Amino acid sequence: MAGAAAWSAHDAQPAAWALAAPLATLGLLLCARAAARLALWLYAAFLRPARPLRRRYGTWAVVTGATDGIGRALSFRLAAADLGLVLVGRSPDKLAAVSAEVKARHPGAQVRTFVLDFAGDGLAAKVDALGEFLGELDIGVLVNNAGACYPYARYFHEVDEALVRNLIRLNVDAVTRVTHAVLPGMVRRGRGAVVNIGSGASAILPSDPLYTVYAATKAYIDQFSRCLYVEYRSKGIDVQCQVPMLVATKMASIKTSSFFVPSPDTYARAAIRYIGYEPRCTPYWTHALLWFLGSFVPEPVADKMILNVALDVRTKGRAKDAKRKTH
Repeated sequence: MAGAAAWSAHDAQPAAWALAAPLATLGLLLCARAAARLALWLYAAFLRPARPLRRRYGTWAVVTGATDGIGRALSFRLAAADLGLVLVGRSPDKLAAVSAEVKARHPGAQVRTFVLDFAGDGLAAKVDALGEFLGELDIGVLVNNAGACYPYARYFHEVDEALVRNLIRLNVDAVTRVTHAVLPGMVRRGRGAVVNIGSGASAILPSDPLYTVYAATKAYIDQFSRCLYVEYRSKGIDVQCQVPMLVATKMASIKTSSFFVPSPDTYARAAIRYIGYEPRCTPYWTHALLWFLGSFVPEPVADKMILNVALDVRTKGRAKDAKRKTH
């Protein structure tokens, strides 16, 4: 019996080594894969050169929602890349102000403006007019930035019809129609880039409770962009969905930037370098870091955390509403 036990123990050693070798190999491969992904991310985030937008895509860029936030900041970056600008927004005064500032910062820049209120009625006719305005311009880059969010967090049954209609019109209908108006010219010229500003609410977070309709519209943008990327890549057109997290803008109701919440200009500096690369990206590096760290949190835990934050925002928002009504 003792001899049999000794033989079994001796015989088990080669079997253990035989099992350990492939496991060690698998571990090394996983480590190498992780290291390669980290190296590629570091290169893309900090070292990869920006595309030569004018030479690669065309001489003009169209930016919707160009008078505030990310759209305004991207307009200055596109002008710095030697692109002419067509600024689209609903306020003639703000458009004129941004146009003047672009020309002051970049003497010789070509800037045109087009007043378009995406939230109003008659959207189809308005976008048709924009298409005619663009005419035969060599539109190389389209940035669909105009969008809307909730004034503050609220349950779905508390969202009124006007807000739902506005969100869908700006975040879905407007992006779809403007892209449809600009793409034919890009197809004829065999080049172009479409950049749609999505949101981490749909592409990074597992859920965005109390902002349900907003998150759903941005999920549309994500899939819309991905499908167009596959459709038009062979025609020389790059379609990209950028998915930022929080940026210090009016829409986010954040006035001060921080480590994880960049200013619009800081975000735009990163965003411009990503145009023409991945079909979906998170250009600002701390946003990508949040995405990575968040991937380790179990979804039920993340859902609960996000819901608690949203409930706090809802409480503060309702208190402000009540205060305004009393005054």
